[in-house]
Amino acid sequence: MIYIKKLQLQHIIDQAKNEFPNECCGFLAGYKSEQDIHIEKIWVLTNIDKSSEHFSMDTKEQFAAVKDIRNEDMIVIGNYHSHPYSPSRPSEEDKRLAYDSTVLYGILSLEKEEPVFNLFSINKDKKVEKLECIVD
Repeated sequence: MIYIKKLQLQHIIDQAKNEFPNECCGFLAGYKSEQDIHIEKIWVLTNIDKSSEHFSMDTKEQFAAVKDIRNEDMIVIGNYHSHPYSPSRPSEEDKRLAYDSTVLYGILSLEKEEPVFNLFSINKDKKVEKLECIVD
């Protein structure tokens, strides 16, 4: 099972609303046990594309975030980004750019009044699986 802290999900929602109409992005960090994945903290990163249709993470921020995550005895679980005008599912570009099948991909949709957050795995053949996530 995958768990995400309610406060961290709220941070993603707040970031997406603050950066609207552009996509926001960042890292999901935490730890894995034998059966479960725990997303304990997010790292906000800058979308250097400043676009509502795609994102690119700032490279220097990525390296600094990975260093911080390791210093806090956590691992990078995956990344997230927002879809300001479309559903919470990977776009064709998201699938094409999903290079690491070992991480999770979070997508927050602001398409409707109530934000929708989902987590996905994307394998090397670009097959997408929506994963169950519990907010705790």
